[in-house]
Amino acid sequence: MRQTFTLALLAITLRTAYASAGDRAHEFQRCMFICDNRECKVPSPTPLPLPLRLTRWTCLDNCKYSCMHDVTSNLIAAGKRPLQYYGKWPFVRVAGMQEPCSVLFSLLNLWVHVQGYSWIKKRIPHTHPLKRYYLIWSMASMNTWIWSAVFHTRDTPLTEKLDYFSAALTILTALYFTAIRFFHLYPPSPRDSPDPSKIMAFKAWTTICVTVFVGHILYLSLPPRFDYRYNIIFNLVTGLTHNALWLLYSLPSSMSFLRRFPNRPKTYRPRRLANKAAILVILTTLATALELFDFPPWRKAIDAHSLWHLATVPIAYAWYGFLIFDASDPSWKEIQ
Repeated sequence: MRQTFTLALLAITLRTAYASAGDRAHEFQRCMFICDNRECKVPSPTPLPLPLRLTRWTCLDNCKYSCMHDVTSNLIAAGKRPLQYYGKWPFVRVAGMQEPCSVLFSLLNLWVHVQGYSWIKKRIPHTHPLKRYYLIWSMASMNTWIWSAVFHTRDTPLTEKLDYFSAALTILTALYFTAIRFFHLYPPSPRDSPDPSKIMAFKAWTTICVTVFVGHILYLSLPPRFDYRYNIIFNLVTGLTHNALWLLYSLPSSMSFLRRFPNRPKTYRPRRLANKAAILVILTTLATALELFDFPPWRKAIDAHSLWHLATVPIAYAWYGFLIFDASDPSWKEIQ
Protein backbone atom coordinates (compact mmCIF):
# COMPACT_ATOMS: atom_id res chain seq x y z
CA MET A 1 0.00 0.00 0.00
CA ARG A 2 1.49 3.40 -0.44
CA GLN A 3 2.52 4.06 -0.12
CA THR A 4 2.61 1.16 0.47
CA PHE A 5 0.80 3.44 2.87
CA THR A 6 3.26 3.27 2.56
CA LEU A 7 3.27 5.02 1.46
CA ALA A 8 4.15 5.11 3.19
CA LEU A 9 5.92 4.70 6.16
CA LEU A 10 6.37 7.09 3.43
CA ALA A 11 6.76 9.27 6.46
CA ILE A 12 10.49 8.88 6.94
CA THR A 13 11.05 9.52 3.24
CA LEU A 14 9.84 13.11 3.34
CA ARG A 15 12.75 15.40 2.62
CA THR A 16 13.02 18.97 3.76
CA ALA A 17 13.60 22.06 1.68
CA TYR A 18 16.09 23.57 4.09
CA ALA A 19 19.39 24.81 2.72
CA SER A 20 22.00 22.15 2.05
CA ALA A 21 25.77 22.18 1.77
CA GLY A 22 25.64 22.46 -2.02
CA ASP A 23 23.54 25.61 -2.29
CA ARG A 24 25.57 27.24 0.51
CA ALA A 25 28.86 26.53 -1.26
CA HIS A 26 30.80 29.56 -2.53
CA GLU A 27 31.33 28.01 -5.98
CA PHE A 28 27.59 27.49 -6.42
CA GLN A 29 26.70 30.97 -5.20
CA ARG A 30 29.27 32.54 -7.54
CA CYS A 31 27.94 30.52 -10.49
CA MET A 32 24.38 31.60 -9.66
CA PHE A 33 25.36 35.26 -9.49
CA ILE A 34 27.03 35.12 -12.88
CA CYS A 35 24.25 33.12 -14.54
CA ASP A 36 21.50 35.31 -13.13
CA ASN A 37 23.16 38.49 -14.42
CA ARG A 38 24.12 37.06 -17.81
CA GLU A 39 20.99 35.07 -18.62
CA CYS A 40 18.09 36.45 -16.60
CA LYS A 41 18.68 40.11 -15.76
CA VAL A 42 19.07 41.21 -19.35
CA PRO A 43 16.67 43.16 -21.57
CA SER A 44 15.75 40.14 -23.72
CA PRO A 45 16.43 36.81 -21.98
CA THR A 46 16.71 33.79 -24.24
CA PRO A 47 13.42 31.83 -24.07
CA LEU A 48 13.70 28.46 -22.39
CA PRO A 49 12.98 25.30 -24.44
CA LEU A 50 9.31 24.34 -24.69
CA PRO A 51 9.50 21.34 -22.27
CA LEU A 52 10.90 23.65 -19.58
CA ARG A 53 8.23 26.26 -20.16
CA LEU A 54 5.51 23.61 -20.00
CA THR A 55 6.83 22.37 -16.64
CA ARG A 56 7.02 25.95 -15.32
CA TRP A 57 10.78 26.38 -15.13
CA THR A 58 12.02 29.96 -14.78
CA CYS A 59 15.31 31.43 -15.90
CA LEU A 60 16.53 31.45 -12.29
CA ASP A 61 15.45 27.80 -11.85
CA ASN A 62 17.43 26.91 -14.95
CA CYS A 63 20.48 28.72 -13.56
CA LYS A 64 20.19 26.69 -10.36
CA TYR A 65 20.05 23.48 -12.37
CA SER A 66 23.03 24.40 -14.58
CA CYS A 67 25.19 25.58 -11.68
CA MET A 68 24.29 22.55 -9.58
CA HIS A 69 25.54 20.19 -12.29
CA ASP A 70 28.61 22.30 -13.09
CA VAL A 71 29.68 22.18 -9.44
CA THR A 72 28.83 18.47 -9.19
CA SER A 73 30.91 17.65 -12.28
CA ASN A 74 33.86 19.51 -10.80
CA LEU A 75 33.55 17.64 -7.50
CA ILE A 76 33.38 14.26 -9.22
CA ALA A 77 36.40 15.13 -11.39
CA ALA A 78 38.29 15.99 -8.21
CA GLY A 79 37.30 12.65 -6.66
CA LYS A 80 34.98 14.24 -4.12
CA ARG A 81 31.47 13.26 -3.05
CA PRO A 82 28.59 15.22 -4.67
CA LEU A 83 26.61 17.60 -2.49
CA GLN A 84 22.88 18.06 -2.00
CA TYR A 85 21.13 21.23 -3.12
CA TYR A 86 18.00 22.53 -1.39
CA GLY A 87 17.58 19.18 0.35
CA LYS A 88 17.99 17.01 -2.77
CA TRP A 89 20.67 15.29 -4.78
CA PRO A 90 21.45 16.59 -8.28
CA PHE A 91 19.50 14.64 -10.91
CA VAL A 92 19.66 14.73 -14.68
CA ARG A 93 16.60 16.54 -15.99
CA VAL A 94 14.51 14.87 -18.71
CA ALA A 95 11.83 16.82 -20.60
CA GLY A 96 11.56 19.24 -17.69
CA MET A 97 11.21 16.46 -15.08
CA GLN A 98 13.51 17.01 -12.11
CA GLU A 99 13.58 13.36 -10.98
CA PRO A 100 12.55 11.30 -14.01
CA CYS A 101 13.05 7.86 -12.39
CA SER A 102 10.87 8.78 -9.41
CA VAL A 103 8.25 10.06 -11.86
CA LEU A 104 8.35 6.80 -13.81
CA PHE A 105 8.15 4.63 -10.70
CA SER A 106 5.30 6.76 -9.32
CA LEU A 107 3.39 6.16 -12.55
CA LEU A 108 4.06 2.41 -12.24
CA ASN A 109 2.52 2.52 -8.77
CA LEU A 110 -0.43 4.44 -10.18
CA TRP A 111 -0.91 1.72 -12.80
CA VAL A 112 -0.92 -1.00 -10.11
CA HIS A 113 -3.59 0.82 -8.12
CA VAL A 114 -5.71 1.38 -11.21
CA GLN A 115 -5.49 -2.35 -11.87
CA GLY A 116 -6.15 -3.13 -8.19
CA TYR A 117 -9.28 -0.97 -8.22
CA SER A 118 -10.56 -2.99 -11.16
CA TRP A 119 -9.71 -6.30 -9.43
CA ILE A 120 -11.59 -5.30 -6.29
CA LYS A 121 -14.66 -4.29 -8.30
CA LYS A 122 -14.68 -7.56 -10.24
CA ARG A 123 -13.50 -10.13 -7.68
CA ILE A 124 -15.05 -9.04 -4.39
CA PRO A 125 -18.85 -9.53 -4.27
CA HIS A 126 -20.99 -6.39 -4.01
CA THR A 127 -22.48 -7.82 -0.81
CA HIS A 128 -19.12 -7.96 0.94
CA PRO A 129 -19.09 -5.36 3.76
CA LEU A 130 -15.50 -4.25 3.12
CA LYS A 131 -15.66 -3.67 -0.63
CA ARG A 132 -16.54 0.02 -0.40
CA TYR A 133 -13.67 0.73 2.01
CA TYR A 134 -11.13 -1.03 -0.17
CA LEU A 135 -12.30 0.98 -3.17
CA ILE A 136 -11.99 4.22 -1.18
CA TRP A 137 -8.42 3.31 -0.20
CA SER A 138 -7.61 2.41 -3.80
CA MET A 139 -8.85 5.78 -5.06
CA ALA A 140 -6.87 7.58 -2.35
CA SER A 141 -3.76 5.67 -3.45
CA MET A 142 -4.29 6.59 -7.10
CA ASN A 143 -4.57 10.24 -6.09
CA THR A 144 -1.35 9.94 -4.07
CA TRP A 145 0.71 8.55 -6.91
CA ILE A 146 -0.59 11.16 -9.35
CA TRP A 147 0.65 13.93 -7.06
CA SER A 148 3.86 12.05 -6.38
CA ALA A 149 4.57 12.06 -10.13
CA VAL A 150 3.71 15.77 -10.32
CA PHE A 151 5.89 16.61 -7.33
CA HIS A 152 8.90 14.74 -8.71
CA THR A 153 8.36 16.45 -12.04
CA ARG A 154 8.49 19.90 -10.48
CA ASP A 155 9.20 20.49 -6.82
CA THR A 156 7.32 23.62 -5.77
CA PRO A 157 5.72 24.57 -2.44
CA LEU A 158 2.29 23.70 -3.88
CA THR A 159 3.22 20.34 -5.44
CA GLU A 160 5.14 19.43 -2.29
CA LYS A 161 2.08 19.99 -0.09
CA LEU A 162 -0.23 18.13 -2.48
CA ASP A 163 2.14 15.16 -2.48
CA TYR A 164 2.56 15.11 1.31
CA PHE A 165 -1.13 15.67 2.07
CA SER A 166 -2.15 12.95 -0.38
CA ALA A 167 0.34 10.52 1.14
CA ALA A 168 -1.03 11.21 4.63
CA LEU A 169 -4.56 10.62 3.36
CA THR A 170 -3.59 7.23 1.91
CA ILE A 171 -1.84 6.12 5.09
CA LEU A 172 -4.75 7.24 7.27
CA THR A 173 -7.28 5.62 4.92
CA ALA A 174 -5.37 2.34 5.17
CA LEU A 175 -5.53 2.52 8.97
CA TYR A 176 -9.23 3.47 8.74
CA PHE A 177 -10.30 0.42 6.73
CA THR A 178 -7.96 -1.89 8.69
CA ALA A 179 -9.63 -0.95 11.99
CA ILE A 180 -13.06 -1.45 10.39
CA ARG A 181 -11.89 -4.85 9.12
CA PHE A 182 -10.45 -6.10 12.43
CA PHE A 183 -13.08 -4.77 14.81
CA HIS A 184 -15.95 -5.58 12.44
CA LEU A 185 -17.40 -2.08 12.40
CA TYR A 186 -19.03 -2.50 8.98
CA PRO A 187 -22.83 -2.63 8.61
CA PRO A 188 -24.42 -5.98 9.58
CA SER A 189 -26.02 -8.31 7.05
CA PRO A 190 -29.75 -7.80 6.33
CA ARG A 191 -30.71 -10.81 8.45
CA ASP A 192 -28.75 -9.64 11.49
CA SER A 193 -30.03 -7.14 14.02
CA PRO A 194 -28.06 -3.86 14.06
CA ASP A 195 -25.66 -3.58 16.97
CA PRO A 196 -26.03 -0.01 18.35
CA SER A 197 -22.61 -0.14 19.99
CA LYS A 198 -20.89 -1.03 16.70
CA ILE A 199 -22.83 1.61 14.81
CA MET A 200 -21.74 4.18 17.37
CA ALA A 201 -18.14 2.93 17.25
CA PHE A 202 -18.12 3.15 13.43
CA LYS A 203 -19.42 6.74 13.47
CA ALA A 204 -16.95 7.68 16.18
CA TRP A 205 -14.00 6.11 14.30
CA THR A 206 -15.01 7.83 11.06
CA THR A 207 -15.35 11.17 12.84
CA ILE A 208 -11.96 10.74 14.50
CA CYS A 209 -10.20 9.96 11.20
CA VAL A 210 -11.83 12.87 9.35
CA THR A 211 -11.08 15.27 12.20
CA VAL A 212 -7.47 14.11 12.49
CA PHE A 213 -6.86 14.52 8.76
CA VAL A 214 -8.47 17.98 8.59
CA GLY A 215 -6.51 19.06 11.66
CA HIS A 216 -3.31 17.66 10.13
CA ILE A 217 -3.80 19.69 6.96
CA LEU A 218 -4.74 22.87 8.81
CA TYR A 219 -1.73 22.65 11.11
CA LEU A 220 0.71 22.10 8.25
CA SER A 221 -0.86 24.98 6.32
CA LEU A 222 -0.33 27.50 9.10
CA PRO A 223 2.58 29.95 8.94
CA PRO A 224 5.41 30.51 9.48
CA ARG A 225 6.63 27.31 7.79
CA PHE A 226 5.78 23.72 6.94
CA ASP A 227 6.53 21.52 9.98
CA TYR A 228 8.50 18.67 8.37
CA ARG A 229 9.34 16.97 11.66
CA TYR A 230 5.69 16.79 12.72
CA ASN A 231 4.72 15.52 9.26
CA ILE A 232 7.23 12.69 9.53
CA ILE A 233 6.05 11.72 13.01
CA PHE A 234 2.38 11.77 11.98
CA ASN A 235 2.92 9.48 9.01
CA LEU A 236 5.29 7.19 10.88
CA VAL A 237 2.94 6.68 13.83
CA THR A 238 -0.06 6.11 11.55
CA GLY A 239 1.83 3.65 9.35
CA LEU A 240 3.32 1.71 12.25
CA THR A 241 -0.11 1.42 13.89
CA HIS A 242 -1.48 0.00 10.63
CA ASN A 243 1.39 -2.48 10.43
CA ALA A 244 0.95 -3.51 14.06
CA LEU A 245 -2.68 -4.45 13.43
CA TRP A 246 -1.74 -6.68 10.51
CA LEU A 247 0.97 -8.31 12.62
CA LEU A 248 -1.67 -9.08 15.25
CA TYR A 249 -3.69 -10.67 12.46
CA SER A 250 -0.68 -12.90 11.72
CA LEU A 251 -0.13 -14.18 15.26
CA PRO A 252 -0.44 -17.92 15.92
CA SER A 253 -3.87 -19.13 17.04
CA SER A 254 -2.67 -19.59 20.63
CA MET A 255 -1.72 -15.89 20.79
CA SER A 256 -4.74 -14.44 19.04
CA PHE A 257 -6.04 -11.13 20.38
CA LEU A 258 -8.44 -10.40 17.53
CA ARG A 259 -11.35 -12.23 16.03
CA ARG A 260 -10.03 -12.37 12.50
CA PHE A 261 -13.39 -13.23 10.94
CA PRO A 262 -16.81 -12.31 12.32
CA ASN A 263 -18.32 -15.79 12.37
CA ARG A 264 -15.33 -17.76 13.58
CA PRO A 265 -13.64 -18.10 16.99
CA LYS A 266 -10.47 -16.13 17.74
CA THR A 267 -8.42 -19.23 17.09
CA TYR A 268 -9.53 -19.37 13.44
CA ARG A 269 -6.39 -18.59 11.45
CA PRO A 270 -6.11 -19.34 7.73
CA ARG A 271 -2.37 -19.96 7.51
CA ARG A 272 -1.96 -18.81 3.93
CA LEU A 273 -3.57 -15.46 4.76
CA ALA A 274 -1.93 -14.86 8.12
CA ASN A 275 1.55 -15.71 6.86
CA LYS A 276 1.16 -13.54 3.77
CA ALA A 277 0.07 -10.55 5.86
CA ALA A 278 3.20 -10.83 8.00
CA ILE A 279 5.44 -11.18 4.96
CA LEU A 280 3.91 -8.11 3.29
CA VAL A 281 4.34 -6.01 6.43
CA ILE A 282 7.99 -7.05 6.65
CA LEU A 283 8.60 -6.34 2.96
CA THR A 284 6.95 -2.95 3.25
CA THR A 285 9.16 -2.06 6.21
CA LEU A 286 12.30 -3.24 4.38
CA ALA A 287 11.33 -1.23 1.29
CA THR A 288 10.91 1.88 3.42
CA ALA A 289 14.28 1.21 5.04
CA LEU A 290 15.89 1.89 1.66
CA GLU A 291 15.64 5.55 2.67
CA LEU A 292 18.20 4.91 5.39
CA PHE A 293 20.82 4.20 2.71
CA ASP A 294 20.75 7.68 1.24
CA PHE A 295 23.42 7.94 -1.45
CA PRO A 296 24.21 10.19 -4.43
CA PRO A 297 22.12 9.14 -7.44
CA TRP A 298 23.67 6.50 -9.66
CA ARG A 299 24.35 8.09 -13.06
CA LYS A 300 22.55 11.13 -11.63
CA ALA A 301 19.25 9.27 -12.06
CA ILE A 302 18.55 6.59 -9.44
CA ASP A 303 18.79 7.17 -5.69
CA ALA A 304 17.41 5.47 -2.59
CA HIS A 305 14.15 7.41 -2.77
CA SER A 306 13.42 6.33 -6.34
CA LEU A 307 14.32 2.73 -5.46
CA TRP A 308 11.79 2.89 -2.63
CA HIS A 309 9.14 3.97 -5.13
CA LEU A 310 10.13 1.06 -7.37
CA ALA A 311 10.01 -1.45 -4.48
CA THR A 312 6.42 -0.50 -3.62
CA VAL A 313 5.19 -1.55 -7.07
CA PRO A 314 5.28 -5.37 -6.51
CA ILE A 315 4.33 -4.93 -2.85
CA ALA A 316 1.17 -3.00 -3.77
CA TYR A 317 0.35 -5.67 -6.33
CA ALA A 318 0.69 -8.35 -3.64
CA TRP A 319 -1.43 -6.38 -1.15
CA TYR A 320 -4.34 -6.29 -3.59
CA GLY A 321 -4.07 -10.04 -4.02
CA PHE A 322 -4.03 -10.49 -0.25
CA LEU A 323 -7.09 -8.29 0.33
CA ILE A 324 -9.03 -10.19 -2.32
CA PHE A 325 -8.00 -13.57 -0.85
CA ASP A 326 -8.95 -12.37 2.63
CA ALA A 327 -12.35 -11.20 1.39
CA SER A 328 -12.86 -14.55 -0.35
CA ASP A 329 -12.27 -16.67 2.76
CA PRO A 330 -15.22 -19.05 3.31
CA SER A 331 -15.91 -17.62 6.75
CA TRP A 332 -17.34 -14.47 5.16
CA LYS A 333 -20.09 -16.36 3.34
CA GLU A 334 -22.29 -16.55 6.41
CA ILE A 335 -22.80 -12.78 6.45
CA GLN A 336 -23.12 -12.23 2.70
